[in-house]
Amino acid sequence: MATQDQALALVQILESELLQRRSLIRRNSDYYRGRQPLTFASDQFRKFHGDRYREFADNWVQIVADSPVERLTVNGMMPAGATEADKELWRVWQMNGLDADSQLGFLGSVNSGRSFVLVWGNPSDPDTPEVTFEDASQCIVVYEPGSRRKRRAALKRWDDGNRSFATLYLPNQVWKFERALTDATTKSVQMRAADEEMNRWDLRGTEDTGDAANPQVNPLGVVPMVELPNRPMLSDDPVSDVCGVIAMQDAVNLLWAQLFTAADYASFPQRIVLGAEVPEIPILDSNGQIVGSRPVDLERFAVDRVMFFTGDDVKVTEWTAANLEAYTKIIEVAVAHIAAQTRTPQHYLIGKMANLSGDALLAAETGLVKRVEEKQLWFGQALREVFTLIALAQGDTKKALSVQGGRLLWANAESRSEAQTADALVKLRQIGFPFEWLALRFGLTPTEVADLMAMKEKELKADPMGAFTQLMGQNSDQGPDDPGASVGAAGGDDGDQSQVA
Repeated sequence: MATQDQALALVQILESELLQRRSLIRRNSDYYRGRQPLTFASDQFRKFHGDRYREFADNWVQIVADSPVERLTVNGMMPAGATEADKELWRVWQMNGLDADSQLGFLGSVNSGRSFVLVWGNPSDPDTPEVTFEDASQCIVVYEPGSRRKRRAALKRWDDGNRSFATLYLPNQVWKFERALTDATTKSVQMRAADEEMNRWDLRGTEDTGDAANPQVNPLGVVPMVELPNRPMLSDDPVSDVCGVIAMQDAVNLLWAQLFTAADYASFPQRIVLGAEVPEIPILDSNGQIVGSRPVDLERFAVDRVMFFTGDDVKVTEWTAANLEAYTKIIEVAVAHIAAQTRTPQHYLIGKMANLSGDALLAAETGLVKRVEEKQLWFGQALREVFTLIALAQGDTKKALSVQGGRLLWANAESRSEAQTADALVKLRQIGFPFEWLALRFGLTPTEVADLMAMKEKELKADPMGAFTQLMGQNSDQGPDDPGASVGAAGGDDGDQSQVA
């Protein structure tokens, strides 16, 4: 059992680490949203054109981040030894709105390198624990030395109004603290840190406020927060999918800025003045008399593009318009590099498709599919622990043990048309795969599969001979030499034949 001083010291250590992570998380979030500074520009280019392109970004980061997330869909949880997905765990998942919130969590992990899930009891409904996805800028988990899974402690720190809040989760305790929020808009980072150090955390939640006692007992017996790492490393922090794109994204933005500038200045024929002295501007005194002259600022002339030249030998010629395709070709190469480095299909980025077959599209998306399957592996391991916590919060330790050895059910990572999917499922059906398994493979959730099986049973009861005739017709279509024919005739779908009998 930790004392208050020990808990407070741990909060301060974890808060310091969390604040160090925030700069990278905020940068990745800005790039995802298209708030990208103009980088790699020369000082001269930045001086004259930096403000013009301050708000411009040709945002490829968002596409790279969204492409795997749109294929990450959880369909259920199947505990070890079970023959179907657990309906109660799926009810809790849906009651917490995690069909939608899980997408936010996956996107946060792809962008920030990690996201978190918090599971806690629900006083108003003990059978439905509260499950929330949390942002990486607010949470941090500490692991046992030498382990990447055994959680030792977790902290959630956030600001609300004029107060900062922190909740420390330990295996047997939960500590809650709060303090006044320093004014970040008028003070430097160093002064704000000094203020926060002087304004120490106070206990939150007393009998006077009607909140629970502090600390609270953790009835789960384990830290109730789980980390979802994106591309984890053996001895370093998880890697964001965004970090590797930022440098090339900056290069693309600069190329576009230079292209726009060239289009503005050089897409029309450029005039050249020969045989003229550098024009000068007269200097006048207070009476309007010319007392001297100074050369014209040619840098301003490069921007204003208006100048008068006088003299008997002045001649004007011109250059031809600049070829802007040089820029667009380099941009296309840069985007192709982004596609190759992130395993994002080029037709996601470039948008050029011409008479591509279904097999060609599947081949083009192989890298993305493998990328999604990698995330299903790591996110699935974390979400399996989340479902374990849900079972513990419901007081079902037996189910919690079976969930730890179970597997998460994901929607198919491949993008296929319904015709392609149906054709593949028919072939699997012919070699004996059960109808219920095929329904899950089609992408239905366990709840939808249960409803479908009930409808199928209702049809059999209403017209058993029609169902029998349909089954015999399917078997006869296979032909005598089809290896699936003997399987279907011998009972490839035992459930259907037993019902007919």
